[in-house]
Amino acid sequence: MRAAVKKGFAEWLKTQNPDFVCVQEIRIKESDLTENLRNIGSFKGIFHHAERPGYSGVGIYSKKAPDSVTFGCGLPEFDREGRFLQATFGKLTVISLYAPSGSSSEHRLNTKFRFMKLIVPKLEKLKSTQQEIIICGDLNVAHKKIDLKNWKSNQKNSGFLPEEREWLTHLIDDLGFTDVFRLLNHKEDQYTWWSNRGQAWNNNVGWRIDYQLATPRIARTANYTSIYKDQRFSDHAPLIINYNLNN
Repeated sequence: MRAAVKKGFAEWLKTQNPDFVCVQEIRIKESDLTENLRNIGSFKGIFHHAERPGYSGVGIYSKKAPDSVTFGCGLPEFDREGRFLQATFGKLTVISLYAPSGSSSEHRLNTKFRFMKLIVPKLEKLKSTQQEIIICGDLNVAHKKIDLKNWKSNQKNSGFLPEEREWLTHLIDDLGFTDVFRLLNHKEDQYTWWSNRGQAWNNNVGWRIDYQLATPRIARTANYTSIYKDQRFSDHAPLIINYNLNN
């Protein structure tokens, strides 16, 4: 978060004038949140921090104060890592979600699989309510071949494993969430993350691992999407989607 703000994130946010902004991997403790990080212009931030300093954490910025906030998903192992934040605004629930990466070791891959399994009942329960839901997050999964540049060479790598892709398919096909970006954009070479190694950014060798998953009714109101790449605030690019909340 601190690095992104130094690179112009706060100024950019003010020009966008969104209703909600979800951020992941903020890597900051509550005690280190300065006023210019906690609140940006007219946007007020709420955050769920990781216990480990400089690690993980999620947040939601909004102009309107939420009616209620849920810090964590009720899974202590993952709540200690600051991976789930839920804010309710009337009939709309916004969730900032950060799934573990499984690329560093077999241990972390097993942790990721455990998270994917345990988060499903939580999302299923939320889906059964009368709320409209938008889940914004870094899911650390490229869903289909179109969602990463080098899919052939990554079939055995975390982020594009069959089990990970099937999990995301389950959220969409069985739980009924909509991948809103793909509802509006079916083009190739649409990525939200690029490795810092080599010339991945310059050559657009990326992955689409950031999503907005929404309940069908509000998903159908979406009328515009883009991936902002004019400035680079981190190794991820902001995913922007406009919804007609009056529908």
